[in-house]
Amino acid sequence: MSDQQVDQGKRTWLIATGCAGAVGGVATAVPFVSTFAPSERAKAAGAPVEVDISSIKPGEKLTVEWRGKPVWIVRRTPEQLEALKKLDGQLADPNSDRKAYPTPDYAKNDYRSIKPEYFVAVGICSHLGCSPSDKFATGAQPSLPDDWNGGFLCPCHGSTFDMAGRVFKNKPAPDNLEVPPHMYLSDAKLLIGEDKKA
Repeated sequence: MSDQQVDQGKRTWLIATGCAGAVGGVATAVPFVSTFAPSERAKAAGAPVEVDISSIKPGEKLTVEWRGKPVWIVRRTPEQLEALKKLDGQLADPNSDRKAYPTPDYAKNDYRSIKPEYFVAVGICSHLGCSPSDKFATGAQPSLPDDWNGGFLCPCHGSTFDMAGRVFKNKPAPDNLEVPPHMYLSDAKLLIGEDKKA
């Protein structure tokens, strides 16, 4: 074997290891750069979640995840808002006075919201942690009263909630649906998990 063949082999080896090192460097840099975005762990621990609400039509619901829980954003119709005013006598806690899930001060109103049109709630029943189903249609339906005005039905044990997440009397759920901390960044952007500007 000549000296030139040995040098050529070393050269090929050096180029190959240099390329492998460069690929390894890029592979190391990509995860580093991705650490600037909130991780799934941070989101699960409670990092705020920004939501675009501009495409939600009246009568529709959008579900997002915050702290591993489903959070509902419901855009209520004028009819749904009007119906809320007639229900106080049928509700277990119409003014959200109970303290198990404290309602933020900005949601302590007839609509349990900052803006009447939008309702933001954690979609977990206060009884045993099931997720209630949408029952937005009005009128008689299975498992609902004949004068139903729209809301939510927990299929596990029959708890019913109005369109503001307030539980009806004599139901297994002890409390209204939780209203998470939230604030509007603009007319089209909602921030869930934070309610004070820094």
